[in-house]
Amino acid sequence: MSKEQDKARILEAVKEYCDKYHMPQTEFKEGDRISYASRVYDSEEMTNLVDSCLDFWLTSGHYTDEFEKEFAKYLGVKHCSVVNSGSSANLLAFMALTSPLLGERSIVRGDEVITVAAGFPTTVAPIVQYGAVPVFVDIDIETLNINAGMLEEAYSSKTKAVMLAHTLGNPFNIAVVKAFCEKYHLWLVEDNCDALGTEVWIDGEWKKTGTIGDIGTSSFYPPHHMTMGEGGAVYTNNALLHKIIRSMRDWGRECSCPSGVDNLCGHRFDGQFGELPVGYDHKYVYSHLGYNLKATDMQAAIGCAQLKKMPDFAKRRRENYEFLYHELEDLEEYLILPKAQKNSNPSWFGFPITCKETIKRADIVNVLENNKVQTRMLFAGNLIKHPCFTKRPNGGKDDYRIVGELTNTDVAMERTFWIGVYPGMTEEKLKFMAKCIREGVKKALE
Repeated sequence: MSKEQDKARILEAVKEYCDKYHMPQTEFKEGDRISYASRVYDSEEMTNLVDSCLDFWLTSGHYTDEFEKEFAKYLGVKHCSVVNSGSSANLLAFMALTSPLLGERSIVRGDEVITVAAGFPTTVAPIVQYGAVPVFVDIDIETLNINAGMLEEAYSSKTKAVMLAHTLGNPFNIAVVKAFCEKYHLWLVEDNCDALGTEVWIDGEWKKTGTIGDIGTSSFYPPHHMTMGEGGAVYTNNALLHKIIRSMRDWGRECSCPSGVDNLCGHRFDGQFGELPVGYDHKYVYSHLGYNLKATDMQAAIGCAQLKKMPDFAKRRRENYEFLYHELEDLEEYLILPKAQKNSNPSWFGFPITCKETIKRADIVNVLENNKVQTRMLFAGNLIKHPCFTKRPNGGKDDYRIVGELTNTDVAMERTFWIGVYPGMTEEKLKFMAKCIREGVKKALE
């Protein structure tokens, strides 16, 4: 039996194993746990993973190349770089903007980046870690995205970029944000980790979020729209930014040879860089102080199978959102339900609910959690109230600037929670979650 025949036999056995032990379908009954998110997969992901393991090419390889190509095609962008997490994607996206190759547009320490405090910390962390200054603007309570009307007030002579996440799949007002960035020649980074598949109508056509700014990022952590287990991606249409992203992802090196390839440029030993001697090995020339943020081919193998399912995943998320909205819309006297940004078609990551003043969030959350329904807060709520800021010198106040008051940010911190709409949800689960929310509202009114 040949090597390929042996591999085919193994992969067929893996498929049978997955179908037998990973795919059992059980009907939902009250008392079963309802997760806010979970992996949705079949035997294709598992056979891809084992196929990659049998090759034993443990770093990036042909599956990585395939995924980067197909993911870029799915998004409609020119360049894509796979990384080891969504947080690394945000780090890489921001740090790329500090490259000296960008000349006067390069971000230096002390420059400002407009963002929000209501979100996940790794959208903001790279800014602070580098020594730039996040400028926090309040959010709109219905969309839980930046109040774009505050952008002009947030601008200063030190502003170099805007870096924002699309909240739980609902896009920020990207037409206004993009126009603002173009007006002042600012970089725009879209943290698209919670919004893969979301579309917006802009410039006379539908475009996917993450592709409208200068750089977009994605996360492939298991709860997200698709998964590699861990993993992420950084993408752009800008060739120079792509070059910088690749350099910083791969140790900061000057050389663009893929792993296992030597002398792709044909000038490995005849160049002169910095103050190095002429002919110093190009593979060990570093144009940036970079990282090693690469993913493995095993992760990319899973991603290749998941990507084929993305259109259906996004469709099912939209359907689950619509179902929940119609189940709960008669409670809008007491709850602020999520509204899609104008001119958008969100691929919802979750279903956020903000309690009005007459309702205590804890009353609803406790009913849900006691019935084994997972809930989540709006991530950090208000990031500057966390120990990562308050334990810094002067309470962290020297590290950021606030524009106006973060009134709605605090409202979200105190009154917002969300539940899942991931593709594995069934109608029975959605109805049960709505039932629990009704019970919570009733309890809060007693």
